[in-house]
Amino acid sequence: MAMVRERERVARGGARQRLTVRDWADAALAAMGEGGLAAVAVEPLAARLGTTKGSFYWHFANRDALIEAALERWEESRTEAVIAELANEPDPGARLRRLFQRATRRAAEDPLEVSLLASASDPRVAAVLARVTGRRIGHIASLFAELGFPEDEARRRGLLAYTAYLGHTQLSHAVPGTLPAGDDRDRHLDAMLETLLRPAGTTGTSPDVREMSPDLQVSESAAERG
Repeated sequence: MAMVRERERVARGGARQRLTVRDWADAALAAMGEGGLAAVAVEPLAARLGTTKGSFYWHFANRDALIEAALERWEESRTEAVIAELANEPDPGARLRRLFQRATRRAAEDPLEVSLLASASDPRVAAVLARVTGRRIGHIASLFAELGFPEDEARRRGLLAYTAYLGHTQLSHAVPGTLPAGDDRDRHLDAMLETLLRPAGTTGTSPDVREMSPDLQVSESAAERG
């Protein structure tokens, strides 16, 4: 994660800084992405952040409390914040495309989501995965509903879209060469969304999800680079 890498750079430069709960949570998430829950250990994280165990115990009673804070941080930053950031796009089809572009690119670059899915047997991870999955599917379904699909059909397509996202995420780490890159990647995502947007029982074209205003295109490109 970029924020953690910056903390590590500052720490190596010798500058002392006051760490926050969020700093520790971000460091824990970076560790989870690299090595799962087992990689969340106080001393290595303190070294990564350029601090001592005393800073950890100032914020957390124990390791479990840090894991809980990290999972809450993941839920907020990778679901709620993304939904809020895209809310300014008035067209639900364009919003759906932007959502999939951002989510699939981020998931391909960061192994955290795959690591959390692999840790689903842990009750703490299972609980947050259940909340996040329900929230994401519900949000995607609401976009299909805005596009005119009946409630049951919107829910079904929201689930299909989310399973496609998870498959894309798993492949991007397990067999990355399977997936297209660059412009071909965008065309691949467009084709997937066009299939999901096609009215039931038809083989014709579906609404074009590729159009958005120039201002939103610029802001989206900047957000994806960040």
